[in-house]
Amino acid sequence: MKNTINTLNAPQAIGPYSQAISFDKILFISGQIPANPATGEIVSGGVAEETHQVMKNLKAILEEAGSHFSNAIKTSIFLKNMHDFAVVNEIYASYFEEGNYPARETVQVAKLPKDVNVEISMIAHL
Repeated sequence: MKNTINTLNAPQAIGPYSQAISFDKILFISGQIPANPATGEIVSGGVAEETHQVMKNLKAILEEAGSHFSNAIKTSIFLKNMHDFAVVNEIYASYFEEGNYPARETVQVAKLPKDVNVEISMIAHL
């Protein structure tokens, strides 16, 4: 059965999509940008602060669905600048138990919504 997942603890969708959809014990989380869920504003301070906010947004959606980072199967990281890879990678890794990382790709893109530096989507098990 398909279920829509929505929480006020993560930014609300800025277009015609859901924060996440669960289907047959699999959770598909839409790409999260570094928006503060309380204000809708993009966090300031650079790619490190943005990455932490993205991971907090993912965590809020995982928790709303009854899951957690240890159940992540696959992530996709989109960077505005591949020179930010090391910083993003270090922060991203800190949210997972060592050795229990999901499959992943990281790509540089020409532009991201609201001109942010990082966006991350995720597939997880419930």
